[in-house]
Amino acid sequence: MLSLVTTLALLIAPPAVYSPPAPAASDTTGTTWQIDVTHSELLFRVRHLVSRVTGTFTDWDGTITGDPADWSRGAVTVRIRTKSITTNHQRRDTHLRSNDFFATDSFPEMSFVSTGVAFNGDSVTLRGDLSIRGRTRPVVLTGSYLGMTPGREGRDRIGFEVGTKINRLDYGLTWNRAAEGGGVVLGDEVTISITVAAVKVVPGAPAPAAPPPPPSN
Repeated sequence: MLSLVTTLALLIAPPAVYSPPAPAASDTTGTTWQIDVTHSELLFRVRHLVSRVTGTFTDWDGTITGDPADWSRGAVTVRIRTKSITTNHQRRDTHLRSNDFFATDSFPEMSFVSTGVAFNGDSVTLRGDLSIRGRTRPVVLTGSYLGMTPGREGRDRIGFEVGTKINRLDYGLTWNRAAEGGGVVLGDEVTISITVAAVKVVPGAPAPAAPPPPPSN
């Protein structure tokens, strides 16, 4: 009797509703772009007495992740080898690598990791954390998106130009000395200017050529 009731219940029960599997979460990270350092520029400038000293780093790399249709969800990571600093003056560069400044033996890299991106037309505001000599401070870089151009094998190129000002004392770069006429030799404010060309990462395609090794000072 129980078997008969069970059979009738199965026959008159409504069919089960099919629920398709939930779609996989969409990729919110976008495309990865590798910074082409041979076509990019990273400059800093600081007051020296009554003039300015300009320098650069020759060994660095980075990636940009995002969608050109919506860069507000993008991210940037940059790593810089501190020993590659150059101001075209051997004695000064040696001093900059010493413990008075970048202490390159103890802190071989400095880095920038973005925390947010905002766009207004082609104007860009890039917020992130800058780390130098083991100290990390928030910075804001402002500038422009220079656009995108097609490349061979689907390796499109994008360009950005941004800059900011920092106080070197915030990062432990505290060396200074009194000038003969009064005041000090170095200013505390450092102006940073970055122009970036980045290449879309395509599986199987060759990476952009690495820059030449830094000069041995």
